[in-house]
Amino acid sequence: MSLSLRRGRVSAVVEEVEGLARIEVDGAPCVAYPRLTGPVEVGDEVLVNVQARELDLGSGGFDILYANLTRGLELAADPGAHVMTLPYTPAQAAVRHAEEDGPLAETLAGMPVVCCSLHSQLTPVCAGIGAGVRVAYVQVAGGALPVSLSDAVRALKERGLLATAVAASPCVDGDVQCVNVASALAWAAAARHDCVVCAVGPGIVGTASFLGHGGVAAAEAANVASALGGRPVLAARASSADTRERHRGASHHTRAVLTLSLGAFTVAWPQGDDAPGWLEPRQEVDITGWEGACDGLAMSHMGRGPSEDPQFFGAAFAAGRLARDLLDASR
Repeated sequence: MSLSLRRGRVSAVVEEVEGLARIEVDGAPCVAYPRLTGPVEVGDEVLVNVQARELDLGSGGFDILYANLTRGLELAADPGAHVMTLPYTPAQAAVRHAEEDGPLAETLAGMPVVCCSLHSQLTPVCAGIGAGVRVAYVQVAGGALPVSLSDAVRALKERGLLATAVAASPCVDGDVQCVNVASALAWAAAARHDCVVCAVGPGIVGTASFLGHGGVAAAEAANVASALGGRPVLAARASSADTRERHRGASHHTRAVLTLSLGAFTVAWPQGDDAPGWLEPRQEVDITGWEGACDGLAMSHMGRGPSEDPQFFGAAFAAGRLARDLLDASR
């Protein structure tokens, strides 16, 4: 295993948003994380990781800025930080962790925790939860590690459907950093969030096998949430448009998550849709009007939008709606 790095110069800064810069290096598309590697400007000499793009490994068709040799050297660590993210790798960095700044909740006290196997479920889940709820997003391993890569997170914050984005290690660059999923959930409860949504970052690690994919992280989140006294809701991955047999209907990803979930949980499922017999324990949810609730939110999965794969987005919306119902019933 080796890194594929090359030297180049920033030829364009295409877009700068919170935590993310889309740039070009010698004309090739590249993504930079300024909070990790420092600001970038046209003309900067940089090192970029080109391996995923050159091998067409699903990185989104762009390189990753590895180091800015012009203005990114000798950057200071977070004040008071002494715990490393990505420890003992070439990308290790000292970051202040939330566990260092106050006590964690000892119990989630019935707080709903929606567990997703794909990042593209995050937006319809949050739309299903709706406004007037303080929601924390906990990004878990299994897809992209930097939280700042997610355009969905920024859009949900702007819409008022998401309050805080938490990076649970090995994920990085969230509003808050936590050592693991358990401490992230306990921190969210201590910080008075009403509900948590757990999901992998954009993209997903996958080998087309039953257990060899990032979606199994949803089972870990569900197990931890159950152990801490939360109410895990599993967002089923389902599709009426996917051409791959293993993902059509309720996906084998969902079956894998159910197989590995040991505590008490509920799978949300759209009322009226046919469900396989193994999709238990499930609760059918009325999602009437879900398209209107998602209006104005950019949603895409495998290049398909809500009109092209309504079952995928409707199933995710059902999980958010069930979480909201559980929350309202507890108030």
